[in-house]
Amino acid sequence: MKHRLLFVEDEQDLGNVVKQYLEFVNFEVVWCMSANETLLRYLQYPSYDLLIIDVQLPDYNGFELAEKIIKENNDQAFLFLTARNEKKDRIHGLHIGADDYINKPFDIDELVLRIKNIIRRNNKDTGSEALPGELPIGDLIFQKELLRLALPNKKTVSLTLREAELLEYLHLNNNRILKREEILLHLWGENDYFLGRSLDVFISRLRKALMYSTRVNIENVYGVGFIFRIS
Repeated sequence: MKHRLLFVEDEQDLGNVVKQYLEFVNFEVVWCMSANETLLRYLQYPSYDLLIIDVQLPDYNGFELAEKIIKENNDQAFLFLTARNEKKDRIHGLHIGADDYINKPFDIDELVLRIKNIIRRNNKDTGSEALPGELPIGDLIFQKELLRLALPNKKTVSLTLREAELLEYLHLNNNRILKREEILLHLWGENDYFLGRSLDVFISRLRKALMYSTRVNIENVYGVGFIFRIS
């Protein structure tokens, strides 16, 4: 299921770029170019995971738009985009209830991460599925793009690139015996002594993270390899 965003931005070029990029990373995006159009769309279909609101709009400003929407749904998540880098505006936006406040120009990848973080926080207690770019593994969430593993205790563990590659491969082949040489050849194209020792280190580090899981563990198969168990 794609997460649904309502995006209001009156700059044609910027709006096109942001909309296309968000769709590329698997969000569903409704783009509006004025506050009135946005409010009408919202009243017609008020089910959005997040609103992305430009502050400076041609009819009335984004702060006023957000206040109108909050009257309809006090739980609606939203963030502001603005070219105005004034402290009083930022404080006003956050006081209204914004989940974030991003100054233009911004890095599009940073915007995506902030959107994902807001949706993740809002969905922590709802049992919702993982976000685009995330992989549920038992009671864990593998945040592949961020090289992180989200644990059941709400903490996260940072992974190296090779640890992340290993975790993904183990998950894709869960509950079956994986030979050591199979893992090494598939992931890194070689089966030598030093890579074998590195594999042991990666497995050990993953096991430390999996100590917090009640559903996932890595079992040794003596003299053969490993089984990645998911219950």
